[in-house]
Amino acid sequence: MDLSTLTMKDMATVFLVYWVIWFLFGIVIKRFSSKDLPLPPGPYPWPIFGNLFQIKNNLLHVSLAEMAQVHGPLMSLRLGQQILIVGSTSNVALEILKTRDDVLSGRDVSRFIKGEQPNAHNKNLSFTSDCDDRWRLFRNIYRSEIFSNTALEIRTNIRESKVKDMMEYLGSKVDEVIAIRDVAFTTSVNVLGNVCLSIDLLDYEGNGIGDNLRESLGKLDLLGSKPLLANMYPILGQWDIPGWYKQVMHITEQELGSIWKDSIQMKRDKGNVFSSLQDFADTLIHKGFTNQQINPLIQELFAAGTESTTLTIEWMIVELLRNQEAMQKAKDEVRKHINRKVVKESDLVHLPFMEACYKETLRLHPSGPLLIPHKAIEACELMGYTIPKDSLILVNIWAINRDPNFWDDPLRFKPERFVGSKLSYLGNDFDYLPFGSGRRMCPGLALASKIVLLTIVSLIQNFDWFLPNNMNPDDINMDEEVHVAMHKKERLLISLKFRD
Repeated sequence: MDLSTLTMKDMATVFLVYWVIWFLFGIVIKRFSSKDLPLPPGPYPWPIFGNLFQIKNNLLHVSLAEMAQVHGPLMSLRLGQQILIVGSTSNVALEILKTRDDVLSGRDVSRFIKGEQPNAHNKNLSFTSDCDDRWRLFRNIYRSEIFSNTALEIRTNIRESKVKDMMEYLGSKVDEVIAIRDVAFTTSVNVLGNVCLSIDLLDYEGNGIGDNLRESLGKLDLLGSKPLLANMYPILGQWDIPGWYKQVMHITEQELGSIWKDSIQMKRDKGNVFSSLQDFADTLIHKGFTNQQINPLIQELFAAGTESTTLTIEWMIVELLRNQEAMQKAKDEVRKHINRKVVKESDLVHLPFMEACYKETLRLHPSGPLLIPHKAIEACELMGYTIPKDSLILVNIWAINRDPNFWDDPLRFKPERFVGSKLSYLGNDFDYLPFGSGRRMCPGLALASKIVLLTIVSLIQNFDWFLPNNMNPDDINMDEEVHVAMHKKERLLISLKFRD
């Protein structure tokens, strides 16, 4: 949700043309204010604009964390006429994601998509409006075919093979300066490409049928985070003034859909002789899914599974470079337990410190610092306050993961805090929620964990890492950039040498 994308021209247009909204806004406030229970506390909203101009930091998760220090761990704001509820501590997260998960697990879907195609927003898991039968169908398909222990075990060789390809490529670039996120992205894309379609979509020079994939996903990420005037002011709902819907449909149906269109058609032409070793597209074809139904499911996997994995790999490398004591412990552990160049996933269970480094990276740099917004499908009571129907719900896991009331020295990278700890990222420990919790919890956490750890351990086993120009690791720019996912703003540049 990038509020900085709203221009003054946008605001002036709303103010001049729809000044009467303030009157209607007052009515909405009165209607939503329960006779018995108030809304959660929050800053007083401005006429028409609500609290838009009170969100001062471009990083929304940081700004909301600062505001929560003033207004409390359960807070309400208004973006225009849209009510926003924000939880910023573990006990509030438990109430939202567990106690009232039944009514707070909806998804907010653009009015344009709902208006143009009533079912367009119910074609994949993340953006199914309600946790209904269709949502359960998608969830079960993902779990059984991709994310179950059996499915993950069957495809171990794919992940190991693609990481091996990555190591071979990096071996050809020894002593050169590389952007590690680009290499990691290609690896993530090809892992999913083989899971979904049994093909590599890219090579490490950026060529292949997926050569525009990252650009298209980036545009979709930006559009997905952009606040829409029509959502904040329902009176504008019938006009797609910035052409948002047209752009989204072009990216999803034309740019992304065209990448795997021919591959899917080839599978159909072959008659889809089904076996237990078929890829995800084969399975969907066998189940009778049309191309129009397959496209948003595959697109969702790439959108959710490539950038998040890539950014976690980059953040973890950054933290190890900046913390040489942890780096040395990681090297010692890896090189003690693995005596060959090619790392196997079966090796990972013997590396508890590496697992701790991964968990600590997720704590400090969760890929989705506010999760994907939830929506109240009906009005409810939460911790003594009223949550109106259709309110947007954000859980600030970035703030929770850095809460000094729970975490000792919370801003410091300390993997040791997880060594021997029972804290896990499986969604049951509400002080630590890098993948969320409840119905809408990220289903791909096990796959992501395997890819990240296999990649980092392989890099440690094969190479020593250096910053260009003898740069001091303390000088690495740690600024964040967030649309939906939280990226490192500046790409990390490193050079590799074969380990001694």
